[in-house]
Amino acid sequence: MKYDLIIKGGNVVLRHEVKKADVAVKNGKIAAIDRNLGKEASQIVDAHGQYVMPGMIDAHVHICEPGRTEWEGFETGTKALAAGGTTTYIDMPLNALPATTTKEALKLKFEAAKGKNYVDYGFYGGLVPGNIENLQELSDEGVIGFKCFMASCGSDHPDDFKNVDDYTLYKGMKKLAELGAVLLIHAENAEITDRFAEEKIREGKVTATDYADSRPIFTEVDAVKRALFLGKETGCPLHFVHISTAEAIEPIIKARNEGQDVTLESCPHYFTITAKEFEKIGPVAKCSPPLRSIEEQEKLWGALKQGKIDMLTSDHSPCPPSMKYSGTDNMFEVWGGITGCQNNVDLMFDEAVKKRNIPVTEFARMIAITPAERFNLSSKGEIAVSKDADMILIDPNRSYTLTEEDLYYRHKHSPYVGRTIHCRVTKTFVRGSLVFDLEKGIIGKPIGQFLTNKELIAKT
Repeated sequence: MKYDLIIKGGNVVLRHEVKKADVAVKNGKIAAIDRNLGKEASQIVDAHGQYVMPGMIDAHVHICEPGRTEWEGFETGTKALAAGGTTTYIDMPLNALPATTTKEALKLKFEAAKGKNYVDYGFYGGLVPGNIENLQELSDEGVIGFKCFMASCGSDHPDDFKNVDDYTLYKGMKKLAELGAVLLIHAENAEITDRFAEEKIREGKVTATDYADSRPIFTEVDAVKRALFLGKETGCPLHFVHISTAEAIEPIIKARNEGQDVTLESCPHYFTITAKEFEKIGPVAKCSPPLRSIEEQEKLWGALKQGKIDMLTSDHSPCPPSMKYSGTDNMFEVWGGITGCQNNVDLMFDEAVKKRNIPVTEFARMIAITPAERFNLSSKGEIAVSKDADMILIDPNRSYTLTEEDLYYRHKHSPYVGRTIHCRVTKTFVRGSLVFDLEKGIIGKPIGQFLTNKELIAKT
């Protein structure tokens, strides 16, 4: 058989092992994995000395188009994802305008995304006050899951996203349980964090440390426990996004062990930047939940090493520089979101696999296998025969210092600029097509396909 592509001689990361092998691709699918597949292919790629891994599935991305394309659009955002080793992402229902909480808003996003994505993609719908009757039609249109905020969010814009009240959370969970849909939850106690913030501002305490102190760990734990209780009452499958503390992980694991359908994610910034470093880095490192102390960060690493974290995501939440650097010293007025999706894979491979000896198979589980399984992306998530040929090459011995010029974002700022990372993604393949090469940059035109909760539909 003549293949379209053979990646030769790499250290191939499979579900349970790493082995030196060739990987062959035919018609966008992985066709064979073996030690010597010859050279009968239209394209040969030498991967000696590199890891061949499944591409990352980033299940938490904010692209902002339509409506806030000046923050980040599909073209620039997916160039950054491709350059960072992500081959599939799922876009959150905010921060676009209108928020994706109705069928009409979803269709606007469909149209805005056409022909602009360099990697494959899907959309979440939103659960907000007043849209419970819209959940069925959003599910019918193919959203991959639903997102809600227990923390305050949004703006005065009538089309912006809004956080749930307890009634909406409960009734929404009941409906999503009927639909068999996963509810993704931003878990922080809105009433307490909002009042703490008001107190800090009145007292003139508006530094990075003050902001972090206004969102203490117990506000995350409290929201997690309340959501778990309602999830148990309703039978709704739950997924907790960007968990920042080991203390919040424990009730999730306990609920799962007792039979509840629940998973969780965390993000690279919680493992690589501390609250003290936030003070030095400044506004580009503001996020919610906030960055934690070095002691809490070490506990989070402990949870990861114990296999308690299901997946890693970026929570890529970009904005223009003016929203980060507006001339104010008040950290409460700064936009809260980290621009980080281009450095998910290399940063965490360096920190987890190289520095802390976490097995590379475990790393692949967190960035690809589990997200694919949780969100029913059955053709994706691992290097195996018949799966989509979504693969990345990582050179574990290539160090570099991240510069603004390396970034593909619309606005070239990131808390990781200036950081030296001791490995690098060198190639990214989406369904067997090369979309990023370290030496050549982004390759070709956007080829991303739209993924639904039911089937793959080409939207190129």
